[in-house]
Amino acid sequence: MRRTVLFLTAALLCTPLMAMHCPQEMAKIDQLLKSDPPADPAVLAEVQRLRAEGEALHKAGDHAESVKVLEEALNLLQSSE
Repeated sequence: MRRTVLFLTAALLCTPLMAMHCPQEMAKIDQLLKSDPPADPAVLAEVQRLRAEGEALHKAGDHAESVKVLEEALNLLQSSE
């Protein structure tokens, strides 16, 4: 019983933390797009698509998937430098 309560408590605490992480990732992407956008139009389009998808997932409450998509966008931006 104790393990179940601890697990449920941890699960409930993780969701808000993930939710707060999404806007930070979106802000990083926005800043990188302003300061140093990728030269390749295909990479730029993919980053913008992933950024929009991440925001939509965040608004829908799917924060784990949102973070995964936003990190993919950040990886694309950082690898195109």
